[in-house]
Amino acid sequence: MADLLEQGTAWLEGMRHRHMTRPVVYQRGAQSVEVQATVGRTVFEAADAYGVVERTESRDFLILTADLVLDGQVVLPERGDRIRETQDGKVYVYEVMAPGKEPCYRFSDVYRQTLRIHTKQVAAE
Repeated sequence: MADLLEQGTAWLEGMRHRHMTRPVVYQRGAQSVEVQATVGRTVFEAADAYGVVERTESRDFLILTADLVLDGQVVLPERGDRIRETQDGKVYVYEVMAPGKEPCYRFSDVYRQTLRIHTKQVAAE
């Protein structure tokens, strides 16, 4: 018997990918690949030594795990990788990172079909 939740998740991911994405370029060093991504955000909260809560917001890119292929291999995001997004003729450059010891990405679903990659804008061209 097929896993109905997995089938439903695959269908929803297909609809998100088909109707809610834009092209971006994922870069690691000299290697790059154009992928379709949904733009989102995550707000991180952490208390400092004095109890003051600091909030940090990241720009997230949701990308199908199978689409992140560099040098012929499916890879996972790494800190320091870059994502280039073109909007209104301007290229925005985001670096893959997350505050503190937070991971720079997480899987967006239990079946690991989609990556949620946390970034911060580092340049505009």
